[in-house]
Amino acid sequence: MTASISLPPLPRSANLRKTWATPAGSSFALLLCETARAHEGVVVAVTRDTHGARALEDELAAFAGDLPVLHFPDWETLPYDLFGPHPDIVSQRIATLYRLPSVRRGVLVVPVATLMQRLAPRTHIAGSGLSIARGQRFDLADEQRRLEACGYRNVPQVNEPGDFAVRGALIDIFPMGTREPYRIELLDDEIDSIRSFDPETQRSLQQVDAVELLPAREFPLTDEATKTFRERLRERFPIDVRRCALYQDMKAGVTPAGVEYYLPLFFENTETLFDYLHEGALFVVGEGALESSEHFWAQVDERHDQRAHDVERPILPPMELYLPPQGLREQLNQVLRIDLDSNDPRAADTGMRIAPDLRGDHRHATFAQKLREYRDANPEQRVLIAADSAGRREALLDQLAASELRPEVITNWQAFVRPETEFAITIAPLERGFVLEQSHIALFTERELIGERARSDRRRRISERDPEAIVRDLSELAIGAPIVHVDHGVGRYLGLITLDAGGSPGEFLAIEYAKGDKLYVPVAQLSLVSRYSGTAPELAPLHSLGGDAWERAKRKAAEKVR
Repeated sequence: MTASISLPPLPRSANLRKTWATPAGSSFALLLCETARAHEGVVVAVTRDTHGARALEDELAAFAGDLPVLHFPDWETLPYDLFGPHPDIVSQRIATLYRLPSVRRGVLVVPVATLMQRLAPRTHIAGSGLSIARGQRFDLADEQRRLEACGYRNVPQVNEPGDFAVRGALIDIFPMGTREPYRIELLDDEIDSIRSFDPETQRSLQQVDAVELLPAREFPLTDEATKTFRERLRERFPIDVRRCALYQDMKAGVTPAGVEYYLPLFFENTETLFDYLHEGALFVVGEGALESSEHFWAQVDERHDQRAHDVERPILPPMELYLPPQGLREQLNQVLRIDLDSNDPRAADTGMRIAPDLRGDHRHATFAQKLREYRDANPEQRVLIAADSAGRREALLDQLAASELRPEVITNWQAFVRPETEFAITIAPLERGFVLEQSHIALFTERELIGERARSDRRRRISERDPEAIVRDLSELAIGAPIVHVDHGVGRYLGLITLDAGGSPGEFLAIEYAKGDKLYVPVAQLSLVSRYSGTAPELAPLHSLGGDAWERAKRKAAEKVR
């Protein structure tokens, strides 16, 4: 059962575009879910930027229930960058592209700049996968070549999506689009068992019958594909192949950093996300998204102008990598579409209002007293409080009890919309509360009650750092300067070095820890590293690699936040 929301009429053809008023607070996520339940097709939410896409995806989880929610993330690199996206991002992108053609209902979230991106044709994503099952014949040498042709990296130990390792009769592999790696055990030339395993402890877990291996890259790495790439590179640009590192790397079987921005050279034709979706897809274009597409195009143009004169690493024009803003508008004009616009007086009202701010002022009333006054003044309204975590929920319950307010503790939004639930509290990652006028429901988040939220998402904070700023910060470091790895703590910077990883040379950042232990961080993971900003550099601590001093420091900092 869901809350009673009266949706404005949905568009039934591409020439009947609708405009809705932008929903208040986090009710946009609820509106998308209700729209997806009412529409026979995927609902595509287009946001103005990556930050908005992430926040919306989090909030959708609170209302979706069993409704599929898909995310197609941005590469999180700047146009024409010289390093590639993180394997976790590539894994999620490939998994979504593989799944989209078969999805008939659900919500897909995509930043507008990512919607503009030209992609590999569907035939590459659908036709480059491998299926492995127990009892299947498995020629180790042949399958290793196939994995490498699909973009998988032969490494000493599996840690990330796209890795595989061969150890005697065992093959560890981390398939793209999965949350855990798998260990394949061979008996002669047959697969005897397939088990998931923990990459941290290397302990085998559950046994499975089969594993689907999606391609590890958004482009092919077969001998034929790399040969075609080199031929097209020579045809397009007047390069000296002996001095062009891009050409030489591809010839040597090394995947160059930043090769993603040469994707059109791998294929006869590229496609866009529009091609992966069924005709019934309904696009909900967020407020400001089309304006953001103009800003993004200007950024792409600027970066192209800055890098277009490098004769040893020539670059493709923006038109071959992205839809221009006008091209994006033309595509959107051909699909079912709803625009969100708060300033359009003709926009349909969704009946969703922002929740009042009930924060206490410490002098006249606490938030609990204000909440009591609100409930007394609005007896017809049912009230739900959304806490960020179990710990925050318990803290709120204690403060509410002091004012004799005792909400029912429920598991989720679906439990609240039952008519008998009048006042409740749940855990939901919602940013701003809202009021549903027709349903007489008010939802309050921690922000409306106690101020700013106390959330912490390490991975997202890291990935939002400007890649160019990371490189610039590190280039200013002296050898021996303190440096911080988010998982291993403070060590000493030893510079950038080249190592042979899985038979291919790669560039790594070297960090020395206590007892002379060293950590080598691939340049693709520089977002995990930052300059030390605590005490004076000469007084900076030196943690032990694998020790618990850093974990204690992180727990202490987290406790202060809570």
